[in-house]
Amino acid sequence: MMGADKGSTAALDGRGLRIGIVQARFNQGITDALAAACRAELAALGVAEGDIVLEQVPGALEVPLALQALAQTERFDALIALGCVIRGETYHFELVCNESAAGITRVALEHHIPVANAILTVENLSQAVARQDDKARDAARVAVEMAHLLRRHPPG
Repeated sequence: MMGADKGSTAALDGRGLRIGIVQARFNQGITDALAAACRAELAALGVAEGDIVLEQVPGALEVPLALQALAQTERFDALIALGCVIRGETYHFELVCNESAAGITRVALEHHIPVANAILTVENLSQAVARQDDKARDAARVAVEMAHLLRRHPPG
């Protein structure tokens, strides 16, 4: 779905927002690139370096628990999940993709905090490399936009 029309929004302003990022180390070449592109986009949106916290975990299945730990601190306006799962020859790919995505969604809904999911789920390394920068930048933009939405509509 490359080149899909993502629509447009007003200019995003990340000043004053605190963003937590959880990066899976598995496929670390890709996830390091995701983290770099995500941080660069957050900076371009005005999020201060000191307002970004990056935590690393072993793999995509550990991401939801780390997100939950960050959410429970109530110190963040939004969270971002970064990872890369490349299809192998077994059913493990589907299990990891489905369970990590479900866990990420649960954290967002249970803690009423935006969580941008930038865990790549791809067939091969070439697909991951082709998507890493755009997906990371999108995640940063989603986090900022949704943080502002929830500020306008707080729980309660």
